[in-house]
Amino acid sequence: MELTHFNEQGRARMVDVSEKEVTSRTAAARSRVQMDPETLAAIKAGRISKGDVLAVAQVAGIMAAKQTSAWIPMCHPLPLTGVDISFSDNSKDELYIEATVKTTGKTGVEMEALTAVSAAALTVYDMCKALQKDMIIGPTLLVSKSGGKNGDYALEEE
Repeated sequence: MELTHFNEQGRARMVDVSEKEVTSRTAAARSRVQMDPETLAAIKAGRISKGDVLAVAQVAGIMAAKQTSAWIPMCHPLPLTGVDISFSDNSKDELYIEATVKTTGKTGVEMEALTAVSAAALTVYDMCKALQKDMIIGPTLLVSKSGGKNGDYALEEE
């Protein structure tokens, strides 16, 4: 596979997508925050002093998806047509974050989905760090993507 983010001098470049077709594109990513059972219970019961952790993390994820090109140097700024952040947990000590991002354009939204779940996870940490400092974030991974010349991708889960 040829890497396209290098110019003829071997230096980084933003890929030219001018000739690519406009297609509908979707990507989903997931992350996890591992924490003490008491921390998860406090989040679910709304007992975190900074406020509604999941509501703030959801907004942070959406905002981050919209600003991905400002964070990741070679990303194209994209007009996103949808960003959805959802949360679930294992009823013990793990909070799961999933983002689905959509656009109609010439390049995919994988980085936007990954950025969304990362920002949401970091926001959970920030809002709960007074209660617990040793929370673990990750793994963070691409779950699926569709659209574009490279076709669809779906994570093979065990």
